[in-house]
Amino acid sequence: MDLLAIPAFSDNYIWVLHDGQHALVVDPGEAGPVRQVLQKHGLTLEVILLTHHHADHTGGVAALREQTRALVYGPATESIPQPAIPLAEGAVVHWRGLSLRVFDVPGHTAGHIAYFGGLPARAPWLFCGDTLFSGGCGRLFEGTPAQMLDSLDKLAALPDDTLVCAAHEYTLSNLAFARAVEPGNPDLIQYQAACAHLRASHQPTLPSQLGRERLINPFLRSRLPTVKDTVRAHDATAAPDDVAVFAALRQWKNDYK
Repeated sequence: MDLLAIPAFSDNYIWVLHDGQHALVVDPGEAGPVRQVLQKHGLTLEVILLTHHHADHTGGVAALREQTRALVYGPATESIPQPAIPLAEGAVVHWRGLSLRVFDVPGHTAGHIAYFGGLPARAPWLFCGDTLFSGGCGRLFEGTPAQMLDSLDKLAALPDDTLVCAAHEYTLSNLAFARAVEPGNPDLIQYQAACAHLRASHQPTLPSQLGRERLINPFLRSRLPTVKDTVRAHDATAAPDDVAVFAALRQWKNDYK
């Protein structure tokens, strides 16, 4: 089973798993780039997975389904292209020997879900849409800071070698902000340099590894005393509890230039 990242729009990634003949696609915001990859590799699209309802993740579904008759799976509580098989936490998607467990991860949207799974002797994959990015997390368009913090806690509890297949190439801008929060973090400094080299070579920074994200991502580190102190120094109105600090951190990122 191979993993491919298809660039779409200006900074999206559409993820593809394939066995050389059959394919599963995650969050196809555009149909054209997916069609090109299917044709290039001689693949038959069988399954489309959706993490949330935003158009840059769902816009290509109708055209791909019409062409391939692929089954569509997605969040049970969001408005996504129909017909679709509704999913919520605890569900498992089975495909070609692969089992992907579903997590509810509200925050970016109210009904956002993520998919986690793998194959024996392989690092597992996490298809997390716009919940977790390398060095960052999604904006809170519909959910609350408490929901997003809980969602990130859920994902952060997965194994260290989990491959984080986020949906956007936001890594360098996220790491610039992370350096503002933890300027002396040696893991962050090293990772930022490595990612800058990848982007200079027109290579994706994703997938990342979850173990690394716990070392460098401020939104997975917001409970650390040093991070809390920095956030409260930036926003003296922030209360000391975990959710308030996380909310202030997210607002700081929203405003960061």
